[in-house]
Amino acid sequence: MSTAQNSAAYRPLGRSGAVVFEHALGTMTFGAEADEATSHAIIDAYIEGGGNFIDTADVYSAGSSEEIIGRWLTAHPAEAAQLVIATKGRFPMGEGPNDLGTSRRHLRTALDNSLRRLGVEHIDLYQMHAWDAITPLDETVRFLDDAITQGKIGYYGFSNFTGWQLTKATSLAERHGWNLPITLQPQYSLLVRGIEHEVVPAALDAGIGLLPWSPLGGGWLSGKYRRDVAPTGTTRLGENPDRGMEAWEKRNADPRTWQIIDTLTGIAEAHEASPSQVALAWLAAQPAVTSVILGARSVEQLRDNMGATALTLDATEIESLTAVSTPRTDDYPYGAPGVAQRHRKIGGGR
Repeated sequence: MSTAQNSAAYRPLGRSGAVVFEHALGTMTFGAEADEATSHAIIDAYIEGGGNFIDTADVYSAGSSEEIIGRWLTAHPAEAAQLVIATKGRFPMGEGPNDLGTSRRHLRTALDNSLRRLGVEHIDLYQMHAWDAITPLDETVRFLDDAITQGKIGYYGFSNFTGWQLTKATSLAERHGWNLPITLQPQYSLLVRGIEHEVVPAALDAGIGLLPWSPLGGGWLSGKYRRDVAPTGTTRLGENPDRGMEAWEKRNADPRTWQIIDTLTGIAEAHEASPSQVALAWLAAQPAVTSVILGARSVEQLRDNMGATALTLDATEIESLTAVSTPRTDDYPYGAPGVAQRHRKIGGGR
């Protein structure tokens, strides 16, 4: 599959003029679940499939992910020139009290180290990996604006921010005449849709592009797990059933999980596609989504996921998936009564 064959799969990177493939290559596995040879083969397969957007972070494998990517970039200068490279800073990379956070003190070192590990002079998208409750937000945003002026980064964005945090950062930049953020990385999938209450509206209001991570819910939406059958083998939950937010017991015990998976599987069978492809196609069709981050341990897994670009769901299928995965919420302010209260019709309606 060539880049030309996938021209319709490119989208603007948030409010910027840069364009990226609708699937970004996430590299948290590099240096951990994928060795360097496998990681380089995954990059090769991603580019062969039309991809041009690679996302990493300094904290991934304690810097090894950036170094693995950097060695690939050095070995493939022609291909590297066409890529959009994104990384993140915020989490601890040392033992000192200033070796974390989004202060100017930490970010100066973190950004320079990421540039060195990647072997580049410029990073296209630099993202704050999470909110920092200690550092004043104006200090962080001013640093990012300065980094653009200095030519070290092209754009900046955030990850794991709430709606009010995103709005505050955007408003702060507007008020001071600084460069505006263009992206946000949130967790988002058929299983995790809580961001639709506040984060998605905030992103739409600000022209921010969403870069969803964990689009398959930690593997749950791939169809590889079975109800009440504990996972085994070399899968995330097979290796660690208590892993993070996707822990086996909690999701297995929730009927909503299996209702979503059953609906997903039925639509996948009708299209002769994989459940992963259907889940990714649904997510790519959601408002504000710019590029869905794919994490892979193998070339085969990546190629299957990238097959979602060729899958078109009709309105009925999208609505079925949307309805069965409706996020749980209190009636007010986000449930039906709250929505009805805010609704307004033109022409005398209330």
